[in-house]
Amino acid sequence: MSLEQSLSRLEERYRDIQQEIAGHANPGSAEYTQLLRELSEMEPVIAKAAEWQSGVKEFAELEQMIEDRSTDSEMRELAREEYYALKERLPMLEREVQLLLIPKDADDERNAILEIRPGTGGDEASLFAADLLRMYQRYAELQGWRFEPIDVSETDVGGVKEASVAVSGRGVFARLKFESGVHRVQRIPTTESGGRIHTSAATVAVLPEVEEVDIAVAEKDLRIDVYRSSGPGGQSVNTTDSAVRITHLPTGLVVICQDEKSQHKNKAKAMKVLRARLYEQKRQKLEDERAAERRTQVGSGDRSERIRTYNFPQNRVSDHRINLTLYKLDKVVVGEALDEVIDALITEDQAARLAAVEEA
Repeated sequence: MSLEQSLSRLEERYRDIQQEIAGHANPGSAEYTQLLRELSEMEPVIAKAAEWQSGVKEFAELEQMIEDRSTDSEMRELAREEYYALKERLPMLEREVQLLLIPKDADDERNAILEIRPGTGGDEASLFAADLLRMYQRYAELQGWRFEPIDVSETDVGGVKEASVAVSGRGVFARLKFESGVHRVQRIPTTESGGRIHTSAATVAVLPEVEEVDIAVAEKDLRIDVYRSSGPGGQSVNTTDSAVRITHLPTGLVVICQDEKSQHKNKAKAMKVLRARLYEQKRQKLEDERAAERRTQVGSGDRSERIRTYNFPQNRVSDHRINLTLYKLDKVVVGEALDEVIDALITEDQAARLAAVEEA
């Protein structure tokens, strides 16, 4: 479908919504609210399309003015300057319109639940998982997001057995969703006396955070256990039974939270993670039914199932999905250059979805 056809459909739908809103019998209804939301989402596209269409029309008029020999020479020269400036600007405007026309992921504006687990590699994998946790925490700080631990289980050597955190802010899921998958590290462990490079892995899952209205969870489907929270090596860190383990009986999903001293707060956080996981299952099922190609959220943690490799000896980060290599690992692992990787992934995703829209 051409850009003109896509815009024609959009403008027709925009007019229809305006008429529906104007003649709606119940302005307080959910349907009315949905129409307003849809209209609001379309307005930036309509505005940008009008700017592009106006530019195309002006470009044709300038071209005609330049070719018309009866035009005053001074006017022709001014027209020529505007013509070349517009000729350079129009492709960028067209690209902006095309990107705005791409169907958006409905979950892009949601907050996210970030889960990290060590994979292959023993203690070194757990240490790498801790490094990834710090990287995302620092990245969140640089973005102005809130980074709130839900459950972080540490090892005796300072690594991470498992970590769940809530990340909240503007467009969190849209930027972090591409981090899902297996991350591989190549480096010399501090315990390695021979100077040999070891390879280990950690898995990252990024789930959209959902509200109770998005996913209803019946109390009868839950088994809730409370116990005393523990630190590295099983040592007790709390004198009350504040840790919470929630088992969702229909699916077998288990969520643990012991970060807070309050049992009530731990339960609330655990329910937040459970709803996110159940929602992700629902997303997966819908996308499978549409035969949509999708990146796996969490693999087995095996080294071969990698999306990205962090090579410390060469100060190199390679994202294997888009063949991107950066020699600034030191800046990526502290969150400073992670944007460069994420921006490249978003650009690639936009190009793929734009191609799909054009083929439709």
